[in-house]
Amino acid sequence: MKKLLYQDILQKRKTLDEIKNSPRHPISLMLHNIRSAYNVGSIFRTADSALVEKIVLCGFTPHPPDKEIAKTSLGAIETVPWIYYRDIITAIKDEKNQGKKIIAVELTDSSRPYYSLEKAEFPICLILGNEISGVDDYVLEHCDDAIDIPMYGIKHSLNVSVATGIVVYEALKIWL
Repeated sequence: MKKLLYQDILQKRKTLDEIKNSPRHPISLMLHNIRSAYNVGSIFRTADSALVEKIVLCGFTPHPPDKEIAKTSLGAIETVPWIYYRDIITAIKDEKNQGKKIIAVELTDSSRPYYSLEKAEFPICLILGNEISGVDDYVLEHCDDAIDIPMYGIKHSLNVSVATGIVVYEALKIWL
């Protein structure tokens, strides 16, 4: 086993034009009232690596152009389609009109484990909420379902960008 050098990795990497013309996986991410531009940038990187369809930024979530997002995303703001909505309910309705199942990533009284997603549920739009308060109740009322990440320690949540990586790659595993 030998670690790949940067040049080796570049030879396998798609070009910007190839990425822009590649079919994307039927997973959208909707970020609502995320406070940290660094978290948003990190989520852009995850979205790029998983070739998700798009990111929908809502509420007071920072959105490009933003130097902190640009710094953390390492260029992913150029490779991941994104759109901004002030009103999340309008965004949810638009995603539903595109045939997507809206799934909150949140601990609720009826949420199910993130690994229980099924291929028949795709295309999906995963909603991730505020770092402190999560997905708001009025938003949950418009969701079709909720998934959660089981917590086995004393803490009951993960950083939103970490949680995004977990659920996106599990969704990708189920889709592929």
